[in-house]
Amino acid sequence: MTANIQTVHGDWHTKISISMKTTKINCSGAIVYSLNTKRFLFLHRARGRSGNLWGLVGGTNEDFETPWEGLTREIFEEIGEISIKKTMPLETFVSNDSRFHFHTYLCVINEEFIPVLNEEHNGYAWVEFGNWPKPLHHGLKNTLQNKINLNKLETVFKVIDLIEVD
Repeated sequence: MTANIQTVHGDWHTKISISMKTTKINCSGAIVYSLNTKRFLFLHRARGRSGNLWGLVGGTNEDFETPWEGLTREIFEEIGEISIKKTMPLETFVSNDSRFHFHTYLCVINEEFIPVLNEEHNGYAWVEFGNWPKPLHHGLKNTLQNKINLNKLETVFKVIDLIEVD
């Protein structure tokens, strides 16, 4: 977007053209799922706008990062190194003005672990499907109540059960 500003000083005119950068914010988050307990990892945010809310591992991607690269960095920063068995994209939320994108992934791991939390979080919980901790971050709450996302998750769990039986 470009804005043209014209100013008048005495008998001279100045025309200024200002380029206004449209900032796009890309974020990524992981719903971490443990195969052995069939439970999900949630983190309790300690501070900031989302303070005292439960959410996912994740955050804002750096300018040079893809959503997956940003997520892997955020995972390491927020809970330490983990061994992900499989990752599946679940949802990409795009704001009405298209400036905010949140990429949600399902990350499957073999076993639960004790996360090494950074200063952003002061608690964690492993919970069963549908028994989400409260209060949830509003965006995550919308994701977990979306019927399309719930159907995707149920399908993934059925496939995982079939694979484990073989």
